[in-house]
Amino acid sequence: MAEETIRCDACPVLCYIKRGMAGACDRYANHEGQLVRVDPQVVLDRAKSHGTPLVRFLGPDRDWDGTLLKGAGTFVTAIGAGTTYPDYKPAPFIVSSEVEGVDMVTVVTEGIFSYCGVKVKIDTDRHLGPERNLVRAEGEPVGHVTTGEYGSQMLSLGGVHHLTGGTKKEGRVTCETLLDLCNRKPVELAIDDGARVIVEAGKPPVVNGVLEARMRVGCGSATIGMFARQWFGAVDEVVVVDDHITGVLSEHQAGKLLGVRATGIRIKGRRSTPGRYFQVAEPGTGWGGTSISDPLSIIDTFKPKIAWPHLRMLMVSTTGEQHAYYELDDDLRPVARDLPESLVESVERIRENCEPALSTVLFMGGAGGSLRAGVTDNPVKLTRSVKHNFTRVTCGGAPVYVWPGGGITFMVDVTRMPENGFGYVPTPALVAPIEFTLKLEDYAALGGHMDQVRPLSSLGESNREQLEPQSQSPVPVKSGPMKSGMREADSPRSAKR
Repeated sequence: MAEETIRCDACPVLCYIKRGMAGACDRYANHEGQLVRVDPQVVLDRAKSHGTPLVRFLGPDRDWDGTLLKGAGTFVTAIGAGTTYPDYKPAPFIVSSEVEGVDMVTVVTEGIFSYCGVKVKIDTDRHLGPERNLVRAEGEPVGHVTTGEYGSQMLSLGGVHHLTGGTKKEGRVTCETLLDLCNRKPVELAIDDGARVIVEAGKPPVVNGVLEARMRVGCGSATIGMFARQWFGAVDEVVVVDDHITGVLSEHQAGKLLGVRATGIRIKGRRSTPGRYFQVAEPGTGWGGTSISDPLSIIDTFKPKIAWPHLRMLMVSTTGEQHAYYELDDDLRPVARDLPESLVESVERIRENCEPALSTVLFMGGAGGSLRAGVTDNPVKLTRSVKHNFTRVTCGGAPVYVWPGGGITFMVDVTRMPENGFGYVPTPALVAPIEFTLKLEDYAALGGHMDQVRPLSSLGESNREQLEPQSQSPVPVKSGPMKSGMREADSPRSAKR
């Protein structure tokens, strides 16, 4: 090995790095013969007003500084901190500070996550693909379609089997896909026997080349209930077309209680309860998430002994994007007419009540024993401390949800973190920041690495830290027992590195 080449031990790849070059992960480099972290450590700084005029309400001599909750003015994140590999080393930064008179400590490290993935929520009424079907990036399987939720399609991507259990290319593409999604970059995905979709965290999804504008207000039955009173008297029948539950006003309980007259309409599909129909058409990207482009295709006939000529019928989708108005002729056949002015407002009201369509990306990872060893000599104590709310877990300063049960398995909304907070190692695995914050006395009781604790004021000495604005401290505390010491708080949604 050349004299100017050094070996990086920040991950299992153990790169040999020449002078002036970076390792395979682009996170560590050889700077004049020394191994250095390329990215700066990110320290969140609670901004005051961000240039926005403050509201005076505390009196003529006291201005509100925009603070919603009390807490530390700065918070040390693990972004740019480095790892604990080969796992016996203490966390790179163990920082002490005082918050409201309480001595606190924050332990930060960048965890190497082979056991990780993302859960993607795509707000769309369009059918993306059958559940359990593979999701592909660059032709490689990177995840699957999972159970759809109210007005959204859900994808589960990544995981150890795609990262390490398939071909080398599958692992590489999976890692790249997860990294881009977590760092809020657009990713194009293809679903077997389904749609192509472009996903970017915090942005509207693009389905088969069409930018989604809104998610549905509810299922067809719920839409009937919500707007039945507005339709009463203005129209004789309303059918809200939906792939899941199509609603029919005259049969629905809402229509019955309002006194809507029976119309004798016959709907194709499986009748569930009065005014609610399943399986009126195949799933697709047409009306209400079905495969149809002609809404009349879901109507069989009208019963001649009940229906009447000139019966007025509105058909509308669950987003209001598609609508049609018909009147029955003398043979009780629907004839298309222009939408009456009296119904325009109700269709617009459906659209108004549909929230903007977004793509949501939640990173999910399991903090293994090796990562926890960087916090304490006895990792199980940290796990128990987290479960009992003595220790608060954050990811890049953002609040996380910790799953019940064994281990420390957490989820975080990537849009609440500073941008580009994730990295990778070509094992392949993702590198994600994680912070543990607790009282200093409790950290000592955990068997923490007390000899590595350094004051917050010492961070400025390295000139490597980068301040990020934030609206609130992610770890405010209040006096009292430790179990009530940590509270939920917001962290920056779009701070830029």
